[in-house]
Amino acid sequence: MTSINDLKKISNIIRRDCAEMTTRAGSGHLSTCLSSVELMGVLFFDEMKYDTSNAFHKNNDEFILSKGHAAPALYSCLKRAGCINNDLMSLREVDSDLEGHPMPSLKWVKVATGSLGQGLSVGVGMALAAKLQKRKYRTYVLLGDGEIAEGSIYEACQLAVNLKLDNIVAIVDVNKQGQTGETILGHDMKAYKKRFEGFGWKTIVIDGHKIEQIVKSLKLARKSNKPVIILAKTFKGKGISFIENKKGWHGKAMDEKQLEKALKEIPDSVMPSVKIKKPPKDLKNRVGKKKVKIDSYKIGNDVATRDSFGRALMNLCVADKSVLAVDGDVANSTRLKFVKGKTPSQFVECYIAEQDMIGVALGLSKKGFNIFAASFGAFLTRAHDQLRMVAISNADFTINGSHAGVSIGPDGASQMGLEDIAMFRDLPNSIVFYPSDAVSTQKLTFICNLLKGIKYIRTTRDKTPVIYNKKEEFDVGDFKVLKKSDNDKAVLVGSGITLHESLKAYEELKKKKVNVAVVDLYCVKPFKGKRFIEFVKKHGNIVIIAEDHFKEGGIGEMLSEVIAENNSNIKFKHLAIRGVPHSGKTKELLNKYGIDWKGIVNSVRGMK
Repeated sequence: MTSINDLKKISNIIRRDCAEMTTRAGSGHLSTCLSSVELMGVLFFDEMKYDTSNAFHKNNDEFILSKGHAAPALYSCLKRAGCINNDLMSLREVDSDLEGHPMPSLKWVKVATGSLGQGLSVGVGMALAAKLQKRKYRTYVLLGDGEIAEGSIYEACQLAVNLKLDNIVAIVDVNKQGQTGETILGHDMKAYKKRFEGFGWKTIVIDGHKIEQIVKSLKLARKSNKPVIILAKTFKGKGISFIENKKGWHGKAMDEKQLEKALKEIPDSVMPSVKIKKPPKDLKNRVGKKKVKIDSYKIGNDVATRDSFGRALMNLCVADKSVLAVDGDVANSTRLKFVKGKTPSQFVECYIAEQDMIGVALGLSKKGFNIFAASFGAFLTRAHDQLRMVAISNADFTINGSHAGVSIGPDGASQMGLEDIAMFRDLPNSIVFYPSDAVSTQKLTFICNLLKGIKYIRTTRDKTPVIYNKKEEFDVGDFKVLKKSDNDKAVLVGSGITLHESLKAYEELKKKKVNVAVVDLYCVKPFKGKRFIEFVKKHGNIVIIAEDHFKEGGIGEMLSEVIAENNSNIKFKHLAIRGVPHSGKTKELLNKYGIDWKGIVNSVRGMK
């Protein structure tokens, strides 16, 4: 145990580091670092167990700085603990790993933070991973009082209690000051306590600058049989008289003269010799993998791609215990119910809380699980910010969006995922798949289990005919040519439901002796644009794309960019959903919005 006196010295050192770092950088959130110095000092130098030489030791306690703007304090702790040897004065420099908010370019940072309100969900995922892996590490999440206005915090609160996670500790730095004024509850600690007790957490209120109280609260937390939240009353700018509890200092650094004055107020201590607690040795618990079962689908049979996805994922779970299905209370629709029925221990229910679901999936994935999270494509838009942070966290997991497009029919516009392709296309390092039949869905699901990065599989509600045999292979970035001739007038491009409409249009045009090629664009991102352009030039130099998605941001925009980048004179017709769609039967809606076979045929006639 580190002495109280030594912890006070460490707090002063961190405080001085933060002051010097931010002044040198000319920017940074100094005041919010100063309010959390004692909390972080006790965590890193007395409470947590971790191997300073190995950021990825499987039994390290995990720390998530949800209030990511306090990054300088985190970097100081890591440096003083001997975890990193980076120059602290390189904060925010273009070639430094010490970025303005924590990023995984620094190996001790597992997930990017800074977009507030997300850290607790990730912490729940990590804490759940410990339970599933039967590991003893604990997860600590430091939150700001401003960010707990975000609803995703309370999604995480209720799930942590439901999962009986007694290995997670949330600490709220209640410093009262937001960016532009006071937070909702200010320093009303009774109101905060009542709120979190209502969610079922063990709630402890302390003075966040009293090291003795911090140490005692963490000791109590270790004995709790339910999630713990420590509400620490603090003051922004603590330790520097002209900043402490003063407005106008959010995101502001001191100038050199102010720094000189501040350093006279902060005791200049020598770093004490501290022994960081070591985590337990890792017992290499290898998970055996079996051969994945491949389901057979007969060409011509009608099978919904969502059914094929669910069965493929179930087969993956049977073969590999590290695969998990994460649901948002729609397992009967997304077909994660197959996993729940076959391997229930590999099914995680997050309920109707898509933001929390994505955060939990991120936490689980960072602890070694291969995650497949699923919901309606429409509902994933709610979690776009979480997905954005997942992408910049260099995460590896798969998201399935079912019930895509107007083809779902009578449920109406609120249930129709029509912007999901755009949403996933804009994420860095994302891969977007849109299979059209059971075989391609199964193969692409298996591929996602092996790929790095964020993978998105778009599936449909309606059944579609099986068109591929089980030997067909699907490469990332490629497309399939299903129909072609030596005298084609145009290339019809379809994905998912519209591929089958394109095939119907092909048959109709064939009757009228009009030859066209048909392409299955099953991989929206990345895409082998040059190969596609070469194909089109040999088959009519006209492209007609029909997609069950809004015009903006979808497949058509991707193809138009490919055409423009290749300086091609290819003629291009884009059929997509325009305006707010209506309820109706699938065939009626495909026709109403001009993306059925009739609309495709008319487009070919109009472009000859």
